[in-house]
Amino acid sequence: MITKWAHHLYRYDCGLFHSLNCLFERKALNIFFSRITYFGGATFTIIFCLFIILFAESPVKMWGIESGLALLFSHLIVMLIKKIYPRERPYLSIKEAYVDINPLKDHSFPSGHTTAIFSVITPFIIHLPITSLILYPIGFCVGASRVVLGLHYPSDVLAGALLGSLFAILAVSIF
Repeated sequence: MITKWAHHLYRYDCGLFHSLNCLFERKALNIFFSRITYFGGATFTIIFCLFIILFAESPVKMWGIESGLALLFSHLIVMLIKKIYPRERPYLSIKEAYVDINPLKDHSFPSGHTTAIFSVITPFIIHLPITSLILYPIGFCVGASRVVLGLHYPSDVLAGALLGSLFAILAVSIF
């Protein structure tokens, strides 16, 4: 029963993957997603948090600390989950998947880029809800970019968004 349910979810996940991954062929969208994906990368998220911590005034400085802590602890969990649940990346297991040159070789679940961006943006959204008008679209585009670029299943992205948001909410509630 559980395996049948899991199989249906996997097929649905693959269908969603194909729906977004086919955008890879559209040059303008490919360029956009190839650039915005870096907003969820380690370099950008760490530098962003450090910049806010070092140069912003209170209370924004505290939001940067919350983001940094959420980023740190969420990524410890991401690394653990990737070891426990070594899911193959979709471009390795789905024929006809589009992927860029030199794709990632580590495990797919959950999306580290999506976890990172949501762990960083969520404290700002909690403290200043109007920022959600800008920050949520950025977060969603980073998540979508991971699927469009052939690196993650939609469920990897969903799990990353939930993990990043959860750790950010915990960081905000602690501080």
